[in-house]
Amino acid sequence: MSGQIGKDLVTFDTLLQLDSMRSLLLLALIAPALAAAQDNAGQPILSPRDTTRATIGSAHLLVDYGRPSKRGRQVVGKLIPYDDWWRTGANAATTFVTDKDLVFGSTTVPAGTYTLYSVLQKSGPWLLVVNKQNKQWGTEYHQDQDLARIPMTTTAVSPFVEKFVINVVPQGSGGAIQLVWDTIEGTATFTTK
Repeated sequence: MSGQIGKDLVTFDTLLQLDSMRSLLLLALIAPALAAAQDNAGQPILSPRDTTRATIGSAHLLVDYGRPSKRGRQVVGKLIPYDDWWRTGANAATTFVTDKDLVFGSTTVPAGTYTLYSVLQKSGPWLLVVNKQNKQWGTEYHQDQDLARIPMTTTAVSPFVEKFVINVVPQGSGGAIQLVWDTIEGTATFTTK
């Protein structure tokens, strides 16, 4: 019988060790998140995440993006340089999801998940870039993954918009994706297939 008790003690001791190892592993996994949360305690998040959802016709659309603030800076041409790609938001890449095909002019964007970038051209239309890559950080851009570069119309906005916003709104017989920040709005219109 004493052999049985010794065997049970080893098993119980092994379980205690495994439980301690699990606790340490869990602590190692959540410690960075706890430290980050404490670093931000009482401080506003500079570029919070936001989500825009819309139903246009029979299409369900979602945009998940970071919302940087102007904070007294010149946005167009400085913070967002002309003639170069921009992550169209902040931090993680901007995700765009559609469950139906969308038609932007002569360009069809099939149902799927994409990343949105943009190019603010100094002379020429702004471009909404629909990229096939997704789930990456916003500064990781591969032009060879572009599905489409869609011309946008731009209009002045007054008063200025402090926090960048992406709207998806009904327009005409379809809808529009609007990028609005500072004193300007870029719009790409589409219809659903």
